[in-house]
Amino acid sequence: MKVDLSGKVAMVTGAARGIGLAIADLLAANGARVVYSDVDGDGAALAAQRSPDAGAQARTLDVTDAARVREIVDEIARSAGRLDILVNNAGVNTLKHRVTIDEFPREEWDRILDVDLNGVFNMSQAAAKLMKAQRSGRIINIASIAGLVPLRLQSPFVAAKAAVVNLTRAMALELGPHGILVNAVAPGSTLTDGTKALFYGEDGTFKDSVKQLIAHIPLGRPAQPEEIANAVLFLAAPESSYVHGHILTVDGGWTAGYTREF
Repeated sequence: MKVDLSGKVAMVTGAARGIGLAIADLLAANGARVVYSDVDGDGAALAAQRSPDAGAQARTLDVTDAARVREIVDEIARSAGRLDILVNNAGVNTLKHRVTIDEFPREEWDRILDVDLNGVFNMSQAAAKLMKAQRSGRIINIASIAGLVPLRLQSPFVAAKAAVVNLTRAMALELGPHGILVNAVAPGSTLTDGTKALFYGEDGTFKDSVKQLIAHIPLGRPAQPEEIANAVLFLAAPESSYVHGHILTVDGGWTAGYTREF
């Protein structure tokens, strides 16, 4: 998929690897000037060095740090003069605490909500101020099918992503009149380092449950990060100028219905 993002300035959070890296690289390959940001500053710097955008920049950023978020958005405003595309991709889940809510550690709940929900708020609030001033912009949130159809044993992730879904819609109502389009992508199971650690790797914690997981996906496989990135590219493209307040599900059919053999 090719679109013209020439002259656009984009920022992607969680861009050092996985879905975020695929998104940032694809935006760059289509002409955008991209800021790769991640809590892993060295990873973000390496990603920017390898970017299709020769002028790509990197920032070390913890999205839960509201002051640092504002600082970086202000830096972009000063250096580039604008911010056209924000992709709120940074997120975490739990690898070891797959337990029911009565057993879920409060500190892990707080950590996940802080990154997955408060981080989206922090970034969107800072970016919206700049985008309102320029009367244009795109905010694209990475939600999850877990925010649409709850999954067991990961209550904070489900709660955070469900909140992101409706936060996306609320922001669309508020920011649309200012020329800012707000949408979200809800990925299904995607082949990243995290899912390899849980399911798809040889040493995955739940590798014995892979067949059961795949059985819920009509296409019979996880997504590649690039397939999620293509959905983001569509929402960032000039051609999607009337798509607003939408949650684009990219899940191989997982949420289409209950897959069963009887």
